[in-house]
Amino acid sequence: MPFARLAHATTPAAHIGLGLAAVGRPGYLNLDRDLPDARTVEQLRERTHQLLDAAYFQGVRYFDTARSYGRGEEFLAEWLTARPEVRDIVVGSKWGYTYVGDWDTDAEVHEVKDHGAAAFERQWAESSALLGDRLDLYQIHSLTPDSPALTDPGVHAKLGRLAGEGVTIGFSTSGPAQADTIRAALAVDVDGQPLFRTVQSTYNLFEPSVADVLAEAHEAGLTVIVKESLANGRLAGEAAPRVLREIAEECGADADAVAIAWVLRQPWVGVVLSGAASVAQLHTNLAAAAVGLDERQLARLADLAEKPEPYWQHRAALPWH
Repeated sequence: MPFARLAHATTPAAHIGLGLAAVGRPGYLNLDRDLPDARTVEQLRERTHQLLDAAYFQGVRYFDTARSYGRGEEFLAEWLTARPEVRDIVVGSKWGYTYVGDWDTDAEVHEVKDHGAAAFERQWAESSALLGDRLDLYQIHSLTPDSPALTDPGVHAKLGRLAGEGVTIGFSTSGPAQADTIRAALAVDVDGQPLFRTVQSTYNLFEPSVADVLAEAHEAGLTVIVKESLANGRLAGEAAPRVLREIAEECGADADAVAIAWVLRQPWVGVVLSGAASVAQLHTNLAAAAVGLDERQLARLADLAEKPEPYWQHRAALPWH
């Protein structure tokens, strides 16, 4: 397991990773991206490399991208090539969505989902061409209960062969039925061995419904990666609910740091992803490692939980900025 490399990491930020969804393409579902208006390829390449440098310097050791993150894999690959001495990290990517936005924030469609075997073959060739042997973890992107990748033996066989070559296989989840997806994925095996070794799910103060099943996945030996800990910007800055901002003031921290600290308290969490789009955002996200929350504060934060259906309806209505 590549995450074994992080077992002896001593930096406070070792359990916080950096995801590149917000900087690999000009448009994304986030309320607070802190990016220049133009967002050319060169501008986002430079911004991504700045973030990677800052994250690594501050102790971040997991970096996460996807085929659908525009040029995210390309930007990460360039950074790795320029820094051959950086060997103590874990690199993950995902397949299953194709970016079709053509670098246009006003595109009618930004990405297309396909969890079939042919899509895997095409996207694995693309990912491996860019990242080569630096790619440790390959995840199915946004599994849902109706995804053919949960039941297709052809896909399982291909993923099993990749696992046999030393690549860790994982999956991410999305939607109100994340728990059902995870339980179905835990039952998938190839030649009598569990196929999936990691799970990446949305878990935050607004959407904590998947907690119990993520604990089950952890007990089954999977590394749990938490994404969207800031609810696509709804738990950061001025958009954060009043109680979160009040507790942040009590802690001498920013709202986003408190929201991430709440996730980090869960004993089954392996890595929490920061989706920062600027070094300033990254700094406040990483401050979560030093935030302590008392029982009264935790009780107040618990009242923020929403039902899964309205949470995911709200998320689906967010504009691509």
